[in-house]
Amino acid sequence: MLDLLIIGAGLAGLTAALRAAEAGLRVKVIAKGMGALYWTPGAIDVLGYVGIEERSVEDPWQRIGELDERHPYRIVGADDARRAIDWFCGRVNTLGLGYSGSDAGNLRTPSPAGAWRPSYRVPAGQRAGDAADPRPLVIVGFQGMRDFYPHLIARNLAAQGQRVRAAMLPWSVLSAQRDRNSVQLAEAVDDPRTQQRLIDALKLIVKPGERIGLPAILGLHKHAQVLTALQQGLNADIFEIPTLPPNVPGIRLATALRHEVERRGVRVEIGMEAIGFHAQDGAIQYVETATSARPLKHRAAAFLLATGGVLGGGFDSNHAGRFWETVFDLPLTVPQDRKQWFRPRFLDERGQPAFRGGVAVNDALQPVDAAGTPVYANLWAAGGLLAHADPILERSLEGVAIASAVAAIDRIRSLQGSAFMTV
Repeated sequence: MLDLLIIGAGLAGLTAALRAAEAGLRVKVIAKGMGALYWTPGAIDVLGYVGIEERSVEDPWQRIGELDERHPYRIVGADDARRAIDWFCGRVNTLGLGYSGSDAGNLRTPSPAGAWRPSYRVPAGQRAGDAADPRPLVIVGFQGMRDFYPHLIARNLAAQGQRVRAAMLPWSVLSAQRDRNSVQLAEAVDDPRTQQRLIDALKLIVKPGERIGLPAILGLHKHAQVLTALQQGLNADIFEIPTLPPNVPGIRLATALRHEVERRGVRVEIGMEAIGFHAQDGAIQYVETATSARPLKHRAAAFLLATGGVLGGGFDSNHAGRFWETVFDLPLTVPQDRKQWFRPRFLDERGQPAFRGGVAVNDALQPVDAAGTPVYANLWAAGGLLAHADPILERSLEGVAIASAVAAIDRIRSLQGSAFMTV
């Protein structure tokens, strides 16, 4: 029997799988879909904003103490959260993604709209876009490319004091086919011939000393090689600006993590929607997933729920005001009155209850009821479904996922040899 079944294949689920596999646990991941990493810019955001302050957080570790006392970071502990993220970046960097940051705290890199986006660690392909670098920028787009507007980005960055200009290249530099999304374009740029066309075209428009901002399409499978080839061919620093979803940097991270956990013996089964479970004597015995015939039972000694919040499909709601967790029907802190799901002010500094609410957990990351009692003895939770945080408002999505996943696995490992872990 498995030591651990992880439900969810997003950042929290895959991080937990990697940590557990390193510890020698027998692990399987099941998920309905591929997880939200495919929609993210691939950066590691720890804490970008506290409330609705106009200025972003400079050093996230100095501000964590201002968060709700039941915030996931406060439960995990700032020091353990920082160690977890350092561990994670170290592991993914062995996979060639090159995550780095600033000793001073957050970096700020351009968003698809030309805002400065605060992140704690960014992949190598985004590092040269740091706002702290005084060198001018040229934002380069491609005629006919959907959802990437270099003149909009440049205008908004200029309004914030950045020396920047925009330029456009013909679509034919990238592809002879007109209807291509960002993922397909990234695959095209894996080809050395496309890289050379891009280098030749950029040489005609880039001025000495400029950093070059391009849409995040610099290779899907060979990103490191593409980035090196372009920088050497142009003798300039190049950085990617995330596009609207699907987002290639997030896909690179998800793909690298999945390949690594599978290399370590973890089975990752996508298309496995959890539809039921069985518990006995206060412990979960198995989770059921849908098949074309009878439900398939997945048995394990321990279970980790990492299905995300309302945006990730971990929660659902209806017109009558019910708000529920979709696998185990765990208690939620979201009000069961739809009139209380939102506040009158859209940008309320407390966040919206529908997004800030979730699964309450104890110090061991186990879901608890209103009295603080664990709902099931062998169930843990991690990631975007945790209560008392609003990861989108806070810009803490990836940090919460990594820190809580690592902490949950460390708690589970501490119980190895106990009664339920030796079933």
